[in-house]
Amino acid sequence: MAQFDVIILGGGPAGYVGAIRAAQLGLTAAVVEQEKLGGVCVNIGCIPTKALLHSAWVASIVARDAKELGIETGPVKTDYGVAMKRSRRVAEQNSKGVEFLMKKHKVTVIRGRGVLQPGRKVKVGTDVHTATKAVVIATGSRVKGIPQIGLEINKTTVISSDEALFLEQAPKTMAVIGAGAVGSEFADIFTAFGTKVTLIEALPRILPIEDAESSDVLSKSFRKRGIAVHAGAKVVKADVRKDGVTLTVEVGGKTETIEVEKVLMAAGRAVNTEDLGLEDCGVQLTDRGFIKVDPRTLQTTVPGYYAIGDVAGPPMLAHKGSREGVNVAETIAGQHPHPIRYDNVPSVTYCHPEVASIGLTEEQCKEQKLDYQVGRFPLSANGRARASNETEGFVKIIRDKKYGEILGAHIVASHASEMIHELVVARENEYTVEEIDLAIHAHPTLSEAIAEAALDSMGRVLNT
Repeated sequence: MAQFDVIILGGGPAGYVGAIRAAQLGLTAAVVEQEKLGGVCVNIGCIPTKALLHSAWVASIVARDAKELGIETGPVKTDYGVAMKRSRRVAEQNSKGVEFLMKKHKVTVIRGRGVLQPGRKVKVGTDVHTATKAVVIATGSRVKGIPQIGLEINKTTVISSDEALFLEQAPKTMAVIGAGAVGSEFADIFTAFGTKVTLIEALPRILPIEDAESSDVLSKSFRKRGIAVHAGAKVVKADVRKDGVTLTVEVGGKTETIEVEKVLMAAGRAVNTEDLGLEDCGVQLTDRGFIKVDPRTLQTTVPGYYAIGDVAGPPMLAHKGSREGVNVAETIAGQHPHPIRYDNVPSVTYCHPEVASIGLTEEQCKEQKLDYQVGRFPLSANGRARASNETEGFVKIIRDKKYGEILGAHIVASHASEMIHELVVARENEYTVEEIDLAIHAHPTLSEAIAEAALDSMGRVLNT
C-alpha cells in the first residue's frame, strides 16, 4: 500500500501528460497502466498509423511522379509486412520514450488494472493505494463493431484498426465501414499497398464532421485513386465466413452486394468505463456513457475524482486529452489554468491529401444564422504546391462579416496538419483576418494560401 498526491488510471496521452505536469508542480504522482505506456495513440493508434501513412505516401509519390521528376525506377512493388514492422518499431520507440519520461519526472508506474474505491483509493491486484489530493480517470476508449447486423470484430475477417496494424500482408479486397478519420486513413493506406478498397459511410458524405467542401474534395481524390466510395449507405446484412465477408448494402435506393476478404470496422469507439468502480464511488455517467465532469475543472460528480481524455467526452482526440491532463494537474495543484476552448481543438485526418479544420463549418454558420464571409484559395494557384505536384485542395476561412473574427477554417492540402496551427493560434488569441494579412508569409510556401484566403474573405485576393 502506497500513498501519492495524485493517482492516474491510464498511461495514454491524457494520463501520462497529466502525471508529468503534476510532477513538475511538485506533486507525487502515480500512473496505473496494464498495457504499454503511451496508450492507444502511441501503441495501436496515432503513431503507427502515421508511420504506415508515410509509407503509403512515398509509394504513391514514386508511382505517380518519379518519371516526371527525373527519377528512373523499375516497377514499384509494395510490401505491407515490411511497412508494418517499421511502424511497430516507431511505436515501440515512442512507448519507451514515455517510460523514460516517467523516470525522468519521478512518476511511479504501477502495473495492473486499477479499480476505484471510495476515499480516493485505487485497488490494483491485492494492493490498495491512496491519493491524498485526487484520483484522475484517463482510461481511454476502444474500437467497437456493429453486432446488430452480425459484424462483431472476430480479428480475422472482421477486423478493427488494432488488427490492421499487425497484418503481415495487405488483403486483395477490403471494405472499410465508417469514413471518419480512422476509416479514411486506412482506406488511403491499403489502397497504396494494392488493396481494392470499398469505403462505406452511413451519413451523406465521408468525413461527415468536416466542412462539406473538404469532404467533396477528398471524395473526388479517393475515387480518382480507385477507392469505391459509398456515402449515404447502410449495411443491412453481413455474411461472415472464414475466408471472407459478403455485405449487403443499400445505397441510392438500390441494394448492392460486396464481396471482400476483410472488413475493417471504423464506425466509432466505446469508452472504457466498465468495471472501474465508478458506481461504488458515486461517479456518474452522461446519457451518452461518458463520465460526467465539470467543463471547467473536469472534476466528476464526486469531489477529488477527475476524468480526462476520451472518457470525459468528445472530441476524442489525443491532443485534447493531453491538454486536459495539464489543466487537471494544475487545478489539483491549486492553480487556475486558462479554460480549455473546446471550440478551438483542431481536427486532422492524415490521409492524402490531409484534411484539417478548426471552428465552425459553413453549414453550422448557416444554422446559427451568422453574418459571415468566406475566403477561399485553391492549392492549384499556389507556387509551392505546383512545384511539389501537390495541387489538390484549398484553404477556406470563414470570417465574421462585421468584425473579421475567424469563425472557422478548413484546409485540404498535402501538409494541412502543419498549416492549420496558424489559424488555431489566431483564433485562440482572437486575431482577425486583417491581422493574419499583416503577418508576412514566406514565399514560396503552402502557408501563403492561408494569407490569400484571408485576403479573399476581405475581397482583396491577389493571386487568383
